[in-house]
Amino acid sequence: MGSRPSGRWLAILVGLAALVTVAVVLVPVLLLRPFGAQTPAMVAAAYGLRTISPWLAPGGAALTAVLGAFFVRRRPRRPHATAAVLAAAAAGGAAWLSFQNHFEWMFAPLPSADYARARDVTFVDDADMVVAVEVRGDAVAYPVRQMAYHHVLNDQVGQLLVVSTY
Repeated sequence: MGSRPSGRWLAILVGLAALVTVAVVLVPVLLLRPFGAQTPAMVAAAYGLRTISPWLAPGGAALTAVLGAFFVRRRPRRPHATAAVLAAAAAGGAAWLSFQNHFEWMFAPLPSADYARARDVTFVDDADMVVAVEVRGDAVAYPVRQMAYHHVLNDQVGQLLVVSTY
């Protein structure tokens, strides 16, 4: 028996490398869901993985590609090559995503607030909740229903720059 790994073991290693690479990037996305219950341990795990994923995911993608190339050399038939390419593509996509901040995609700040006098507003009911900010006599109110999507609003109240969040 030679020292080279068999085709079956190479296939398992390719799949495992791709799976771990994707998991390192995907687990924080699944753990940190808006409006979902989260424990301190879940948040700590998600941020820990988020911290190491820009280092680990590219290495995992490279390992997946190298192992996939060895696997295709040992088993050059089309189904094996297709599986290796798909595994490498998944790992490569995860490596790219590890450098993205998906939280910014979900919670993009509202770039500019439009104003209307309170008596002219028709899109806010009297029973609706608002986030109110008053600075030296200047006051604004942001409807929570609209803030729930963006979660962050950059604005200026009077002469003061403010960030309102919900």
